[in-house]
Amino acid sequence: MSRRSQDENFDTEIDVLRTRIKDSDDRAVQEAVFDKRTLMDLYSLASKGVIDALGGSVCTGKEANIFKAIVGERELALKIYRISTSNFNAMQDYMHGDPRFGNVRGTKSAIVSAWTKKEFRNLSRAEEAGVRVPHPIAMRGNILVMDLVGKEGQPAPMLKDVELNNDEAKRVFDKLVEYISVLYNRAGLVHADLSEFNILYDDGEPVIIDMGQSVTLDHPLVRKFLERDIVNLTHFFRKKYAIGSEEEIWARLRSDKEKADQEKADRHKGTD
Repeated sequence: MSRRSQDENFDTEIDVLRTRIKDSDDRAVQEAVFDKRTLMDLYSLASKGVIDALGGSVCTGKEANIFKAIVGERELALKIYRISTSNFNAMQDYMHGDPRFGNVRGTKSAIVSAWTKKEFRNLSRAEEAGVRVPHPIAMRGNILVMDLVGKEGQPAPMLKDVELNNDEAKRVFDKLVEYISVLYNRAGLVHADLSEFNILYDDGEPVIIDMGQSVTLDHPLVRKFLERDIVNLTHFFRKKYAIGSEEEIWARLRSDKEKADQEKADRHKGTD
C-alpha cells in the first residue's frame, strides 16, 4: 500500500473513531479530543509504526479519553489528554514539586505534554521496580500509548466493579500493600491518587493505572499524598470486605525500608 493510501485509510479511521466517542453528538467533546495538533501527533505515531489502526472508545475520564488501537496483533490503549478542558492548575500542583518537571511553564499544550511525559516516565519507573502497570510504549504530545490491560479487546474492570471472595480480597489487598511499598522504597514514587477507581483487576491480579500525578519522594507534599493513598485503600477494603488496616501498610513500608537501607549499607561495605 502506498504512503498516500495509508494516510487516507488512517484519516478514514479517525473519522469513524469520532463517531464512537462517548457523547459523540457533542461537537465540543470531539473537538476537545481531536484538535489539529493531536491529529498531527496521531499521524506521526502511525507513520512510525507505533500504531496501525484505531478502535473505539474505552472510557472518558476527567482529563483524558482512552481509545483502543492495534499494532500488528498487539492490542493497545491510547490515552489522549484533552488540552482544551484539562485542569492545568491541578496538574501544576503535582509538577511544581517534582524536580523532573518543576520548571514547566508556558502554553496549555506545553503543560499537558509535560504531564503526558510525566505519566510515561512514572509508568516506566514503576514497571522497572516490579509493580504491575500498563506497559508504556510511546508518547507524543498529549498522547500516551500503552498495552491494553484486558483480554480479546475488552478492558479489564476497575477494582470497584469486581466482587471478590474473602481469600481473593485478602490476596489482592496484600499485593497492593506490596506495590505501595515497592513504589515508595524501590521506585521512589507515591501514586498520589490511589483508589479502587485507579486499580484494574486482570487475571486475578491488581494493575495500577493513572500515574500522571504520581510524585517523587522529594515533592513537598509526598507524605500527605502517601497518607491519602493508604487511607483510600484501607477504607475501600474495610468497607467492602472487612479486611485491612492502615497499620499493616505502614508496618510494611517501615520493614521494607529497613531492609533496603541494610542492603545499601552492605553494598557500601563490600566496596570499601
